[in-house]
Amino acid sequence: MMNHNHPHSHEHQHEHHHEAHQPSTTRNGLTLAFWLNLIFAVIEVVGGIFTNSTAIIADAFHDFVDAIAIGIAVLFEKISGKKRSSNYSYGYQRFSLLSALGLSLFLLMGAAFMIKSGVASLIDPQEVNSMGMLWLAVLGVSINGFAFLRIKNGSGGHHHHHHAHGHSHNHNSKAIMLHLLEDVLGWVAVLIGAVVIYFTGWNWIDGVLTLAIAAFILYNATKNLIGTLKIMLQAVPEHVNMETLTTELNTIEGVADIHDVHIWSLDGTYHVASLHAVLENKDNHSQNKIYKAIIEHLHTYNIQHPTVQIETNTKDCKFVNC
Repeated sequence: MMNHNHPHSHEHQHEHHHEAHQPSTTRNGLTLAFWLNLIFAVIEVVGGIFTNSTAIIADAFHDFVDAIAIGIAVLFEKISGKKRSSNYSYGYQRFSLLSALGLSLFLLMGAAFMIKSGVASLIDPQEVNSMGMLWLAVLGVSINGFAFLRIKNGSGGHHHHHHAHGHSHNHNSKAIMLHLLEDVLGWVAVLIGAVVIYFTGWNWIDGVLTLAIAAFILYNATKNLIGTLKIMLQAVPEHVNMETLTTELNTIEGVADIHDVHIWSLDGTYHVASLHAVLENKDNHSQNKIYKAIIEHLHTYNIQHPTVQIETNTKDCKFVNC
């Protein structure tokens, strides 16, 4: 059995792509979105109390968590860019999963409180100040819309960055853009609700809006929580079909057998794989060629950190049927 000495140079070469930093325009956009969301969440809490609207307070909670999410994303962006160390041989990318986990749980708790207050305001609708609600909603749409456009324009030129990297940073700003877009839609709903209450005096609409916001948060937070736990439990990334990949690798000329295939993700965007390849031919030239073909094929699956163990027969390998 022999281990190919090639993988090393390969992994290092990848590690360097991994240090690429987020362009300052995107980071400035994120910082701006953070402050806007935070300041606005405070305005909303005051506004929610003043207008006596549970929907506005529910939205304030959502915006506040979004601000925390953005702040943590900017912070973890810096941490997860750190190189591997002797304690963390894969680097620090997984740290971002901790924030995702914490925020999802926080949102679930918040949604439970919102449902409680939404139901209470449905059973016993309180008088709400629809004009105040309307102005807060207009402010909400414009602030979140502005932050959304800033990040969108900031990260626009970044899409053609080198493979692994572009993805993880865009992944982060895309997630935040989605948050802001959700906020805009939430405020549009409040705006419509405020207009209806203003003309009809149906105060129960406030409770309906609160429950709708809570249901939306509940759905997204649950989805994010499941996604994060899957990565933590080292599930195979969703875009990879293990059987198909193994079959394709087995068809590479010169490959006798592929076994002990493992594929997992560090943070949902940076994927790692290890496998054993039994080759028909023992000469170095053909082994190098097949090795490169295997690595290239793994790259088509967006696997940025592959480790391939080259073997000349299956009998010596204790991992064949494990």
